[in-house]
Amino acid sequence: MKKISLVSSCYNEEGNIETLWKRVKTQLDKFSDRYEFEYVLLDNCSTDRTAEKLRELASQDNRVKVILNARNFGHIRSPYWGILQASGEAVIYLASDLQDPPELISDFIEKWEQGYKIVLGVKKQTEETFTLSTVRKTYYWLLNKVCDDGTNLVKNATGFGLFDKCVVDIIREIDDPYPYLRGLVCEIGYEKALVEFNQPTRKAGFTKNNFYTLYDNAMIGFVKHSKMPLRLMAFGGFIMSLLTFMLGFIYLVLKLFFWNAFSIGIAPIIISILFLGSIQLFCLGVLGEYVGAIYTRIDKKPVVVEKERINF
Repeated sequence: MKKISLVSSCYNEEGNIETLWKRVKTQLDKFSDRYEFEYVLLDNCSTDRTAEKLRELASQDNRVKVILNARNFGHIRSPYWGILQASGEAVIYLASDLQDPPELISDFIEKWEQGYKIVLGVKKQTEETFTLSTVRKTYYWLLNKVCDDGTNLVKNATGFGLFDKCVVDIIREIDDPYPYLRGLVCEIGYEKALVEFNQPTRKAGFTKNNFYTLYDNAMIGFVKHSKMPLRLMAFGGFIMSLLTFMLGFIYLVLKLFFWNAFSIGIAPIIISILFLGSIQLFCLGVLGEYVGAIYTRIDKKPVVVEKERINF
């Protein structure tokens, strides 16, 4: 009998864990005659009773496998590590905050049985603010425009979905310690099935997303899938150098022919210096993102350090 693995990463989700397991278990029971299941739950060193509740679930059902991290390894490394630890013929990842509806598990499995190696949940509608929704749509549009590695990224896919074992094996071989997972599975190239859903609001606990985590995800997407920012920096530098040379030449000519009459005030000079300085700082920041991505890739630190495993 084939095994299907489910993976969720948790941080301070004591108010959602029991409901999450009940809803997941309801879906698993529908396929219990055809598949074995395991549910890998990682706790990112929560400060509430999440770890305690996970222990209770593991003691009640040996299909629940728990990994307790030594510290909080973040919103990217912990889920990624959980996927790598899964042993099933297919791996389903869903968030532990119940904003990824467990009821879609049945749809994912059905699409997988039809032959799809990748099944992605796509947000058709969300209850997030209009501003955040607009920024997100703009980001995906822009990322697809500048993507130069041939990857067709799926808009409004968050990583919630099913991945066949062959996809997970390829991800293991790539061995990227800090991947943009939703882009990586698209880059692999298998035909994808998309399952739309309306994303509900969080019912318990607090969102862990903030400006930094959203910015982190956004920049990883650009760095992993496009060299366009680097090329724009080089092209922009060439254009700015050409314009500066032309303006300098024009100023020299005017000064030679109108020595006493022609002068330039201090304000335009200051504005020009500040403008060029800001452009340089922006370019250094973009370059720093690429250097940081390279450093993360070659730095041999472990993706996650585990404190304890239960039911493995």
